[in-house]
Amino acid sequence: MPREIERALAALLHRRRAAQAASSEVPPAGPAFRAVVHQRLANLDEQLREVKGRVNGLIFLIVGAVAVQIIQRLIA
Repeated sequence: MPREIERALAALLHRRRAAQAASSEVPPAGPAFRAVVHQRLANLDEQLREVKGRVNGLIFLIVGAVAVQIIQRLIA
């Protein structure tokens, strides 16, 4: 059984090295690709800011509701 594990690990390492060698042969990205990636990242950044704003709004809403409940219990 240990030899089977050694063979499996050796095969895995061999495939990983072959994949790394193949990926290093990919030509560098051109300016058009970089522009598309930049635009997508800008859109993602904008969407993330929107989500953060909504989450902050929900947090303040919950904190406000809890504060109102505490004040009501203290008064009653």
